[in-house]
Amino acid sequence: MDIEALRLFVIAAERLNISAAGRSLGLAPAMASARLAKLEHELGAELLHRTTRKVSLSQDGAAFLPYARDILAQSEAARAALGLNAQQPSGTLRFTAPSSFAQLHIMPLLPQFHELYPDITLDLRLSDTRFDLIEGSFDLALRNGPLQDSSLRGRKLGDDTRILCASPDYLDRRGTPSVPQELGGHDFLSWATTAARDLVDATGQRFTLDPRSMVCRTILDDGTSQRIATLAGAGISINSHWSVAHEIRAGRLIHLLPDWRLDDASVLWLIYPRSNVLTPKVRCFMDFLLQSLRPEAWRVQSVTPGAGA
Repeated sequence: MDIEALRLFVIAAERLNISAAGRSLGLAPAMASARLAKLEHELGAELLHRTTRKVSLSQDGAAFLPYARDILAQSEAARAALGLNAQQPSGTLRFTAPSSFAQLHIMPLLPQFHELYPDITLDLRLSDTRFDLIEGSFDLALRNGPLQDSSLRGRKLGDDTRILCASPDYLDRRGTPSVPQELGGHDFLSWATTAARDLVDATGQRFTLDPRSMVCRTILDDGTSQRIATLAGAGISINSHWSVAHEIRAGRLIHLLPDWRLDDASVLWLIYPRSNVLTPKVRCFMDFLLQSLRPEAWRVQSVTPGAGA
């Protein structure tokens, strides 16, 4: 199978423009169309629907696209193993991550990454709703939680410790709980699930945090929105260290019950499909994130109520 024809198809599928895909590979429009037609004839399937107005991906093309990407990845990795890819890593890298984490910690790093690797295009899908890595044809993802899926591999970025916090204004109005039992009756900002969660302290003592014992009038599925609502004084919330460390150091949020944390063993992972090879573009982006993101900088240093900003 013609590797360059596959490369042309993948670019055309991403851009939905055959002429632009051809130009990116130094091909005239007529040559690009002929090369794609030859690939389709070889496969016995129409990969792209063409009209005078637009190009769209066919059902067969959508099914074939992840395999075409994988063949290209395998080819790049094989050439790299033989020392045939001495040039800078290049191509489009599809990456998905929680939007709240990416906004705080990854977006500020993009200029530095692009300066180091100018030939890599990052196709980012940022959402606190998880995408399926394999069906979405993603090269890499940032996930929090146990790595339980056997079809995935990953490298640990750091622990994702979750804590309780609230704004000084809210605590001035409603009082500061000093033990978990005093959480009952407080306003609570819940995640999408209002299921009971366990808190644990350093001695192993446990307490079940049940939103039904609190006033839960706001349910959120976005970490940034939850942090903003907590800052505004809407109530007590559960947040990751990486989300609120800066606000707590500045005194804009108060770390409540500092001897207690959510007991969910959550971890930040950089993961990729087990079937995928680590191409140069994926390896360099993963290494860049592992070197640039420092979990120790997210550790919370608490400010006592009344001593902050």
